[in-house]
Amino acid sequence: MLAKDCEVPHISTGEILRSAVAAGSELGQKADQYMSDGELVPDDLILGLIQERLGQDDTQNGWLLDGFPRNVPQAEFLQQLLEQIDQPVDFVVNLDVEDDVIVARLLQRGREDDEESVILNRLEVYRQQTEPLIDFYRSRQQLVSIEGSQTMEAVYSDLKRLVME
Repeated sequence: MLAKDCEVPHISTGEILRSAVAAGSELGQKADQYMSDGELVPDDLILGLIQERLGQDDTQNGWLLDGFPRNVPQAEFLQQLLEQIDQPVDFVVNLDVEDDVIVARLLQRGREDDEESVILNRLEVYRQQTEPLIDFYRSRQQLVSIEGSQTMEAVYSDLKRLVME
């Protein structure tokens, strides 16, 4: 909804990967095993996708990147890539949500890979690999945290207010 309101593409690494898995592409087959186990897909598989996608014509007026970066090396890669293609980052949003809310919401989605044990593993991987991004972006004064336990409408309202300022 936010990308549509801002007239920029919504770039979701999860969606890109799920499409690759469904298509049975080489990347999809490699990524499928990691995703099924609740692990992060290795950087080398993701970085090429991001670089290719951000180089497409529809990103010239901005974009909303969802699910990337997932670790500090990816963030450093993204920073270098954006400098090369002359596209600055305005800010990075952290949706702050308690674990029990995350588990309940993901179980309600009903996706095949949304089993409680897989979700709990994803949360552990998040703590080890993704959580350090909070300090990475905070130290660059690019981090904005939003309370993600609110209703979808309230989160969207907070995001829209942030982006439209």
